[in-house]
Amino acid sequence: MGSIMTQGSDILPKGYSTRWVCGLWWFFALIMCSSYTANLAAFLTNAAMDDSIKSAEDLAMQTKIKYGTVKKGSTYFFFKRSNVSTFQRMYAAMESARPSVFLDSNDEGVDRVEKSKRGFAFLMESTAIEYQLERKCGLMQVG
Repeated sequence: MGSIMTQGSDILPKGYSTRWVCGLWWFFALIMCSSYTANLAAFLTNAAMDDSIKSAEDLAMQTKIKYGTVKKGSTYFFFKRSNVSTFQRMYAAMESARPSVFLDSNDEGVDRVEKSKRGFAFLMESTAIEYQLERKCGLMQVG
């Protein structure tokens, strides 16, 4: 900055072009440092938000997050009729949950997810999830 203000040093650029080059260099350095700091902060924030739930097994093993499906929908019957112990355990947890986690529509499930602040997961078909993800950026698909 001393090169622009002609203060602080005995060796100063005298020509206007040299002063411009010095000024642009400092501006470039400022922008690069700011960009690096912003990206580092975003990266560290995103890493801290990483969830520990990566699969149905993880969801079945925890009790903090409630989960549900559309009442009498294909996902509901998948869990109800499943012979896999993880899915049987998940269905039993959904059946005993109060208030009920079996909802009337996908939209109702998505609304409950948004209002729950990471306290509810809604299980639905992949095409329906992809549709919702395209419209609501706050949602996340696992699995």
